[in-house]
Amino acid sequence: MKFSNVMSTGGEWLRGEGPHHQIVISSRVRLARNLRQRAFPGWAKKAERTQILELIKPRVEELPEMQDSFSELLQDLSALEKQVLVERHLISREHAAKSVGSAVIMNRRQTLSIMVNEEDHLRMQSIRSGLQLKSAFKLVDKVDSTLEGKLDFAYDARLGYLTACPTNVGTGIRVSVMLHLPALKLTGEIEKVFRAAKDMRLAVRGLYGEGTEATGDFYQISNQTTLGKTEDDIISDFKHLVIPKIIDYEHHARKTLTNDKTVALDDKVCRALGILRTARLIASEETLQLLSHLRMGVNLGRIKDLDIRTINELFLLTQSAHLQKIQGRKLEGDVRRAARADFIRQRLGGNGTVSGNGG
Repeated sequence: MKFSNVMSTGGEWLRGEGPHHQIVISSRVRLARNLRQRAFPGWAKKAERTQILELIKPRVEELPEMQDSFSELLQDLSALEKQVLVERHLISREHAAKSVGSAVIMNRRQTLSIMVNEEDHLRMQSIRSGLQLKSAFKLVDKVDSTLEGKLDFAYDARLGYLTACPTNVGTGIRVSVMLHLPALKLTGEIEKVFRAAKDMRLAVRGLYGEGTEATGDFYQISNQTTLGKTEDDIISDFKHLVIPKIIDYEHHARKTLTNDKTVALDDKVCRALGILRTARLIASEETLQLLSHLRMGVNLGRIKDLDIRTINELFLLTQSAHLQKIQGRKLEGDVRRAARADFIRQRLGGNGTVSGNGG
């Protein structure tokens, strides 16, 4: 599969399907594994990383789930192509910084992505739209079991799977749910999410994980430790305790906006639509924030005749690397902001009539 096929396939994390998809953007389950008696990537010399890559990569490519896959050495991808994969949540920012001795293999649907020689020798992740943690885990668990029959993983009878970061030791699992929480942000109640996460010993991060801000009202909720709990326990806690509570918070905040703050809600939505349809220069961060308000407006029925899929696509295609890849040229400064504004106006066209009392 060529990189052009990657671009032509919609990113799973913004597909807009699955349970609770209005609030739960995506579910991700990632497993970290390392080979026994091999230096971890952070300690391995270039020759060692290459040897490990040559051992792992063919085993991954021959998986039934990876038929007609996209498989590339990171050294053969341009910086722009790697950033596209980061924007699609298919590789991490840390992996994008790698070169010789690292690779990425993903299936055609982009629901399964495997990073070789990131922080660990293997980082296998499954991404599904909406709240589909069990489905995501089922796929990545199957791949893990198959590879474990072909590769000798580093495992300790007492500690479990050994990983580069101590917080991943044990099951090696990281469960992450991407949430869109604009109403909680607008009503000033987003602290509820932080408190709930803290009580459950969970991490709350931004759009691209650790070290990033919650741009566009996107929040990632993930487990911080994997030792002492089974995979099923961690996933069950997320599915039945953590995420439903946050979904309820957001629904209540949206109801408050609709019933008690109608004028303020419609003002936010109208302004977002107006700016996006008329702006001649627009930055990435402002775009995400305005699209967030627009997405909420569509989900709450405040905007008619505007497809939620169009908005979801704009979240992805207006990000810097995607925009430059689509344009086929390097874009900087006002040239990039102008190209983004033109692209948005073309996509939104003349659609988007507002339905409400205060617009």
